[in-house]
Amino acid sequence: MLVPVVLFTLSAALVSHAQSTANNPQLGIQAIEAHFTNAGIVPSLLKQFSPSALMTLSYNGVGQVQPGQNLTVDQVKPFPQLSITPANSSVSLSENYTLAMVDADVVGTDESSGQTRHWLVNDVTVSGSTVSTENAINITDYASPLPPSGSGAHRYVVILYAQPAAFSPPGDLAQPNQPVGIIDLNQYVTSSKLGPVVAATYFDVQQGASPSVSATSPVVTSTLAAAATATSSRSASASATPSAASGKNSASASYNLNTGLASLLAFVGFIVAA
Repeated sequence: MLVPVVLFTLSAALVSHAQSTANNPQLGIQAIEAHFTNAGIVPSLLKQFSPSALMTLSYNGVGQVQPGQNLTVDQVKPFPQLSITPANSSVSLSENYTLAMVDADVVGTDESSGQTRHWLVNDVTVSGSTVSTENAINITDYASPLPPSGSGAHRYVVILYAQPAAFSPPGDLAQPNQPVGIIDLNQYVTSSKLGPVVAATYFDVQQGASPSVSATSPVVTSTLAAAATATSSRSASASATPSAASGKNSASASYNLNTGLASLLAFVGFIVAA
């Protein structure tokens, strides 16, 4: 009976984290920056990463995927839904964009040899908060992750780039219906004159036993500047209005999700193995 309890707690942790970042976009921006650094995506894949918006990725049957969440090959088969939340009111999402999803392989991979391209779309638009590929140019249609068995946890990075008027893709990636293949993402961005990263996220997929690979360091959101600012604001508000003070709505929004997930998942594995 312990497994259902642990899974319920895990689900509650995911919901808590999603709500906290949705209510505080700046905290979400700082958190995803920390995730990318701790996962080795920055600077190995992305030399710089200063997103102006938050990306939310969801799969049918899974729901909203948290950064670095472990998913199975079956869970990532459906076409994902993407939405974008600006970091602040000064961020406009009315232009065209390029969407890419690449396999950055396991932590510590030399990215200079390129990445497997699983999704590449030009002329993407954002309608409301929804990323739309309806009238876009699908260079490579979404191809669900399928890492080799026993190769470890592959990091699948989904990135939305600004696509300026000067954008000019290379000839081999200018026409639609290109199959999954290798792409040097940084070279593609530079040669095609893409703009900066608007938003990004990533998740992990692995099959079979995992080799010994350096673990991703957890992101402690309570140490981020935006969390401290939010906590100070709550404290000031609570002092002015005692009846509004509530421990449930204070710094607990900065719950250390990654550490909690790691502990819970390890516990689930222990229970199942037993």
